[in-house]
Amino acid sequence: MAAITGVVITLDEADNIEACLASLARVCDELIVVDSGSRDDTVARAEASGARVIHQPYLGDGPQKRVGPQAASHRWVLSLDADERLTDGAVAAIQALDLDAGENGEASHDAYALRRRNFVGSRWIRHCGWYPDYCLRLFDRERCGFSDSRQHASVQAQNTKRLDADLEHYSFANLAELFGKASGRFSNRAAKIMYLKGKRANAMSPTLHGANAFVRKYVFQRGFLGGLDGVSVALSAAVNAYLKYAKLLELQRDAQVREAEDFDRIW
Repeated sequence: MAAITGVVITLDEADNIEACLASLARVCDELIVVDSGSRDDTVARAEASGARVIHQPYLGDGPQKRVGPQAASHRWVLSLDADERLTDGAVAAIQALDLDAGENGEASHDAYALRRRNFVGSRWIRHCGWYPDYCLRLFDRERCGFSDSRQHASVQAQNTKRLDADLEHYSFANLAELFGKASGRFSNRAAKIMYLKGKRANAMSPTLHGANAFVRKYVFQRGFLGGLDGVSVALSAAVNAYLKYAKLLELQRDAQVREAEDFDRIW
């Protein structure tokens, strides 16, 4: 198997980083953590787990995720978020790849995607569009890499392959965190980004976008099959959509709120 560098970006991920790096170490020869100023013991735990830590103030999602691959010793990079883990199936699928095959010693694909199991607590959410959630995670850094997008960046590749394997994503510790993130920093950030881009809302925008998000998740993406968790995920999506447009409208019409907001602190 070709040598692979595992890369993770972190900020106060002491509770997650050891398990994440242990997961990566099953298939990676090198581990790199790009930390943006953790105040807990993320860095110490990462170093104790054998990772090389790069200290980099946060640049936004895409630019930050490009730092590690640029410093990697190996051509192939496996990028995980700190709250993600490889399953046994993912480890086996990656180990079976012949990444050096093909003409000129290049693999026929420049990136590989894994299905992502998203969890609330210990509960795997199989509906609401949360599974299968294919994510490009393993890629040839000489042929492709993360986009420059500062929000929800993804690997931009030309010739990808989906592996028949999963990774696990422990995105929310409980329902309180699911709703807290949707109503808090997620919607705050989205509203500020839209305002800076010149996007504008009207009085109906929050309600229309909130209702659309709920119907999409609960009906069209079959959240109704997920019981309470399906309802909760659909409602949190509706809350996030409603609030980001309500907050955008507030920024437009309330100078006091707008002047108190720090638009330099988005990322």
